[in-house]
Amino acid sequence: MIEIEIPGGEKLEIKFLLLDYNGTMAIDGQIIDGVKKRFVELGKKLEIHVVTADTFGKARSVLADTPCKLEILEENNQEHQKMEYVKRLGSMNTICLGNGRNDRLMLKEAALSIAVILEEGAFPGTLFEADVVCTSIVSALDLLLIPKRLQATLRN
Repeated sequence: MIEIEIPGGEKLEIKFLLLDYNGTMAIDGQIIDGVKKRFVELGKKLEIHVVTADTFGKARSVLADTPCKLEILEENNQEHQKMEYVKRLGSMNTICLGNGRNDRLMLKEAALSIAVILEEGAFPGTLFEADVVCTSIVSALDLLLIPKRLQATLRN
């Protein structure tokens, strides 16, 4: 568990990290350098889940040696599938990271949400649901490894 106290705000007790795959932590199906290393560190504190449409069909093989649970989504209604996944984990104990239109509701549902803008871009509606926006997945994951960065960004 990671505890994050937001000055002038609430105290978060995070147990789960839920991420989109393509466009968030992978480009064209290939995981970005530094993600696996951070998963190992974060996996000591959080249960990591990856939910994806798996556009490039590589998520299962790429993530096979990482400490995460992978969920390949059905083709239809992915935005709601992701939101329901957050609810099953427990919204108040979950941080979500995503970039696409189908990530919007899961970011809205989570206790804390981070939108990531990489080469694929990001859906504007998803950005509006995020608490924080990063231009690097490594920077986004480092916010969880160094929570004082989140405190500085989210303080009231």
